[in-house]
Amino acid sequence: MSVGSRLAKALNNGSFAVTGELGPPKGAGIDQLKHHAEVMRNHVEAYNITDNQTAIVRTSSIACGAVLVQMGLEPTIQIVVRDRNRIAIQSDVLGAVALGIKNILCLAGDHQKFGNEPQSKGVYDIDSIQLLKMLKDLRDERVFAGGDKLEGEVDYFLGAVENPFADPFEYRVDRLEKKIKAGAGFIQTQCIFDLERFKKWMELVRERGLHKKVKIMGGVTPIKSMGAAKYMKNNVSGITIPDSLIDRLRGAENKKAEGLNIAVETIQQLKEIEGVAGVHIMAIAWEEVVPEIVERAGLYPRPQL
Repeated sequence: MSVGSRLAKALNNGSFAVTGELGPPKGAGIDQLKHHAEVMRNHVEAYNITDNQTAIVRTSSIACGAVLVQMGLEPTIQIVVRDRNRIAIQSDVLGAVALGIKNILCLAGDHQKFGNEPQSKGVYDIDSIQLLKMLKDLRDERVFAGGDKLEGEVDYFLGAVENPFADPFEYRVDRLEKKIKAGAGFIQTQCIFDLERFKKWMELVRERGLHKKVKIMGGVTPIKSMGAAKYMKNNVSGITIPDSLIDRLRGAENKKAEGLNIAVETIQQLKEIEGVAGVHIMAIAWEEVVPEIVERAGLYPRPQL
């Protein structure tokens, strides 16, 4: 555990932790990112900064993370293996630590064919589990992937993502266990709309005692419209949205208000599931509603850490 990480403290002292998400812009102007960070300042422990999400070129997650550090806020930078080999990854992580970044989320990254540079070459020198192990060894053993010794020390809180909804379902907990063994201290899940399937996954997690080895944060995304719900249901791999939820939105006079209601209710149910240590709110292009969701879910004020 990174002793300097606010997120680590919240997760490890029994608080029901809350994190938000910020997507860097497709340019160098970061005023809007700073505005959204300020809006959430007193409502989240940390902010995920995505790393060229959906394989679209955006401002560096590390640079944006450094800006948040300057604002007195805590970023969780994402590092994907799509774009970097192990030399570049280790170099970037050392640079991030030097800039005051304390949380790192390890991912494979969306395939480049889905983004705005489909002709680019994917690197994938290592996979996301090997990334966790490499960064764990860098921190704990003070050794680089090639065997050389690290000069001095580094400290950061390592995390990973997991999708309880992807098929084959029975292998999802196996993959989670591998990530824990590789070094994950916290897990953020895919957006949760199918609570029954998530509860079944958590049962499997508890059967193996994995909830005692890692801090699991449930992913929640407020839905703005019927179009957004249908798009996620039909086009986003690994997301399941029950027909009952679609029907509920369809019958609502105010779709945005109902989407917020669903998000709040989801968080309230997640709080009651044994082994869920927090929530990660992904209000994509709707960041200003995060404070309302946190307050209505009974998670405000946040604990003093």
